[in-house]
Amino acid sequence: MHDLAAGRLAVWATAWLTGRSSYDEALDAVTGDTAHRVAGMPGADEAVPLGWALSALRGLGEQRLQLVLPAPGDTRGVPAVPALTALALESGQVAVGAQVALVPEQLGTEMVAWTVVPLGAAPPAAPAAEGTLRAASGALDLAVGDAARTLASLDLARWHPEVPSLLAGLSKGVRAPGLPADHDPLAVSVLGRAQRLRQVLDLAMADAPGAAVTHAQAAARDEALRPLATAVREATVAAYNWVPR
Repeated sequence: MHDLAAGRLAVWATAWLTGRSSYDEALDAVTGDTAHRVAGMPGADEAVPLGWALSALRGLGEQRLQLVLPAPGDTRGVPAVPALTALALESGQVAVGAQVALVPEQLGTEMVAWTVVPLGAAPPAAPAAEGTLRAASGALDLAVGDAARTLASLDLARWHPEVPSLLAGLSKGVRAPGLPADHDPLAVSVLGRAQRLRQVLDLAMADAPGAAVTHAQAAARDEALRPLATAVREATVAAYNWVPR
């Protein structure tokens, strides 16, 4: 979940729709070297390039897209459209506007397929789990401190020697690349830290090579690290969804 297609689309489409970025800059930032096809866009009978869909968003009256990272038991921020809820949970990410929501699916390393779900008369979604940037930053600090003993007990450094450098780098300030130039510096820092901690979580949640981990041990590990995973998810959402006041 380090490079979120829905996050990049949300932040750059919003920057373009609000006049903070040019169309070409936004499109290049979202696509990079990857092909993107968008299916289900209103007004299109077949899948279209992302550039076409980006222009269509303005025609639909969209002014902002927001990243939502749904998880089992927490779909706040996802409009109550049955087809959308299932797709969003499967993907783990969705960019939500007022008229449509876009769910990405990574197809290999060179293709992202987007499914558009019109929101129609769907009731307003419950607000996503998103606080202020400062609150998100503080929650990351607290969650890391609480999880430190668990991370040490897992002896990650033995199996994954990159873990100490990932954790040590947090104190030096980590900046996430690929955000609009006028994005809040704190949001850039929060996202960078969240992305690095997501890497640590991915390693922590994976069983060590050759290790015999019982179901009970895995459940205890996952429970101990859940607050850190929640803090990472909420910080990521807050960072991508920052807009100038």
